[in-house]
Amino acid sequence: MAESAVGPPGTGKDMTPHFEEVQAHYDLSDDFFGLFQDPSRTYSCAYYERDDMSLEEAQMAKIDLALGKLNLEPGMTLLDIGCGWGSVLKRAIERYDVNVVGLTLSRNQRKFAQELLDGMDTERSRRILLRGWEQFDEPVDRIISIEAIEAFPQERYEPFFKMCSSVLPDGGRMLLQAILGHPLKKWPEMGIPITMTDLKFMRFIAKEIFPGGSVPGEENIVELSAQAGFTVEQTQFLNHDYVRTLDTWAEALEAHHDEAVAATSEEVYQRYMKYLVGCSDFFNRGVSELGQFTLVKA
Repeated sequence: MAESAVGPPGTGKDMTPHFEEVQAHYDLSDDFFGLFQDPSRTYSCAYYERDDMSLEEAQMAKIDLALGKLNLEPGMTLLDIGCGWGSVLKRAIERYDVNVVGLTLSRNQRKFAQELLDGMDTERSRRILLRGWEQFDEPVDRIISIEAIEAFPQERYEPFFKMCSSVLPDGGRMLLQAILGHPLKKWPEMGIPITMTDLKFMRFIAKEIFPGGSVPGEENIVELSAQAGFTVEQTQFLNHDYVRTLDTWAEALEAHHDEAVAATSEEVYQRYMKYLVGCSDFFNRGVSELGQFTLVKA
């Protein structure tokens, strides 16, 4: 049974993390995800620094790009909110000699990531917690969160940034990588027609892939992080990198159709092919964007 969390004083809001919704996605089957991910099990947009990069190289380039914006120093403590299978924390220890704490709501990810980090030759502390950010209040030096905010309902964005600010010191840095959307009313002025096909795909994502989640806009991140005491030092967009990442995942999953069905089912295979191909189309047309935000606590 997950421990509950309560919102800010006076709100009376239940802030219990959405374990079941996240586990429905990520605890599907490690074998299934491994069929299309690179060996590091990184499940987010890669960074094709060079055209000739493999997916594995591009994922490491993304991790290095993100970690490089945090000004990490040996002995610091890095918190990864939504740490996945642990690839970012492993790289942070290797390159920067830091202590790490990872938060995930996925039992499979927690087990995989803790075993991965336990196998490292280091004296630094390495903890993967089956816990939401709503249940975390330890002081840390730096925060990284890569494509986790999309799994939060929109009303939790504000308390999320406040929590991040509260555990960081003055001058502390946070790297947030997020899938971004645009309000429907802005689509026509952006040259994107509003079609039933696109609306149905958005409903499919919300219902069958990430129930309970929501996609922020760039303005949400800028405004809410500012209210929590952050300034945005840099924003970098990786839209075309995500098209290539998603296309690479889709090709790999299609090539492993039989193994994917054996690990899950034909229905799950078809759902994820629809998801990967449709998301690639959204990033290609500018319906979705991918931003890396470097935030500094004033």
